[in-house]
Amino acid sequence: MSLPISGVMFRQILANFPENLSLAFAYGSGVYRQAGPNGGRQNVMLDFVFSVDDPITWHSKNLQKNRNHYSFLRFFGPKVITKVQNNYGAGIYYNTMITCAGKLIKYGVISTETLIKDLLNWNTLYVAGRLQKPVRILFLRENTKLRAALESNLESAVTAAFLMLPESFSEEDLFVQIAGLSYSGDFRMLMGEEKGKVVNIVKPNIPHFRELYSKILLKNPQVLYKQTQGRLEIDKSPDAQFTQLMTLPKTLQQEISYLMDPPGKNRDVEETLLQVAHDPDCGNVVRQGLSGIVRPSSVMQSTKGILTAVRAKYCTWCCQAAVSPWTHFHCVLAGLSLPAEGSSQYAPARDPASSCRDGRQDWGTLLAPMTSPSPWRADIVNTCQGFGIKWQPIITELTCNRVTGNKNNV
Repeated sequence: MSLPISGVMFRQILANFPENLSLAFAYGSGVYRQAGPNGGRQNVMLDFVFSVDDPITWHSKNLQKNRNHYSFLRFFGPKVITKVQNNYGAGIYYNTMITCAGKLIKYGVISTETLIKDLLNWNTLYVAGRLQKPVRILFLRENTKLRAALESNLESAVTAAFLMLPESFSEEDLFVQIAGLSYSGDFRMLMGEEKGKVVNIVKPNIPHFRELYSKILLKNPQVLYKQTQGRLEIDKSPDAQFTQLMTLPKTLQQEISYLMDPPGKNRDVEETLLQVAHDPDCGNVVRQGLSGIVRPSSVMQSTKGILTAVRAKYCTWCCQAAVSPWTHFHCVLAGLSLPAEGSSQYAPARDPASSCRDGRQDWGTLLAPMTSPSPWRADIVNTCQGFGIKWQPIITELTCNRVTGNKNNV
């Protein structure tokens, strides 16, 4: 169900930002109502994504218009902001908790090139995953490559969902699988996201999902789509599954190949996918491959979010207390309470779990995998090193669930 936010309001919000967008869309619970305990919340933050051809120029203009939107990274200029955007996480830079045209918003900026690659290859599934669900397109420039990539992303979502579904299923079953693709392995789901979140996204918005996917389903030769009954049937033979696997985005094919190839046996991707097509657990293999894409990008993007969320008030405190922004970043990561303005005294360390009224996992439990070898631990270390942060004290304190309060660790 679409929420009653007028096109005029969206235009007023967009008018606050530089032009030269290739795509602008709004998404999430502020645009389409969700079921569940949080479905009736009022004044929900509106989420936007802006795709731009030249991020350096766009950020330069936005810094002139909306300098207070940015974290302390604004002091380093548009080139550093663009480096943070492109080189870490999912290739998107978010400014959050912004009041614009009387609405609370957050907006992410991604380069058009990065977006097209994610739509076609599912490099991170971060923005591509959002575009697999109903969104409110506010602006789409005439760009043949971008339009084709948007369509390809939807077709790939259908194919991946087919591989994880039985021979016969309902429209709702299909849309739940599609909506869940970008949540596979997302570490934020461990941090207390409501149970049944994906179902809550789909149930009130089946007409919007149907509008998004009905044409693709009707022209797909691999499915019998009974629109009036809301039912679908697909061929689950190994030949049909192999055809579907061969049309999946490249990154997902590579993840599946990595999962299935025993150490030392370097088979080509086609040979591996043929094996998977004959595997009774084909759907689970695809699901694990999706997790291999989503997990590292969600961790890194959330880590980057700390850097992009600390705005003017905290930068002012850093200057007053004569400490570096990185010390403050360390403080935030480690769980220290912020000092009062004008003070250089850190508040006593808290047990992060003590403030979790609903029993959510604490930082130590959540981030413990960082201390063991994993495909994405190196990315986390590289991010810290890229900004001159000593990563070992941060991870040690997080995983030990305590803080010494020593400001010389950074």
